[in-house]
Amino acid sequence: MTEQAQPVVRIDDSDEPPAGPRVVVGVDCSAGSRAALMFALQDAARRGVPVEVISAYRLPEYWVDFAGVDVDEPERLRTSTLEQTRAFVESVLPDGPQPPPEVRVRVEMGPTADVLTRESHGADLLVVGSRGRGGFTSMLLGSVSIQCAMHAPCPVTVVHSPEAHRERLHLRRHRHEEAGPEKQTSMG
Repeated sequence: MTEQAQPVVRIDDSDEPPAGPRVVVGVDCSAGSRAALMFALQDAARRGVPVEVISAYRLPEYWVDFAGVDVDEPERLRTSTLEQTRAFVESVLPDGPQPPPEVRVRVEMGPTADVLTRESHGADLLVVGSRGRGGFTSMLLGSVSIQCAMHAPCPVTVVHSPEAHRERLHLRRHRHEEAGPEKQTSMG
């Protein structure tokens, strides 16, 4: 009779924030967050601590302003974010260190930088990608990585990745193409 192995990826639905040594990583399923997750997995394996994967979500603006929207919408959004994040983590794990460290997945509602700063209390390290899904593609660092570097209560590593750089260039080119020739010359 063989023992069933513990799952490597565990959904953490508790209201209690985890305590103790751990590496916290923010993910939004972008190329930049993939690089951040890979770094976090390698660092946690080296330290012998678990990885806490955090994904933040926000309610759509119309939901906050309109009282007639389905009251189950926040829970559906949370569940969807949790499932997307779990699938993302499971797709990255085979490329990381083997055996992988224990991974706990949490999703929290709120602005991403605020959530990551709050959830990183007591952590050994907070890892974020240099660029996520934000709209300021010309910036070297995203607003979340800047806020985390400034306000996190633990050391922060901002991971740059070639994939995120290519994604940023692609978005910039696409925006210039949409602007048309007359706006491109005025933009420099």
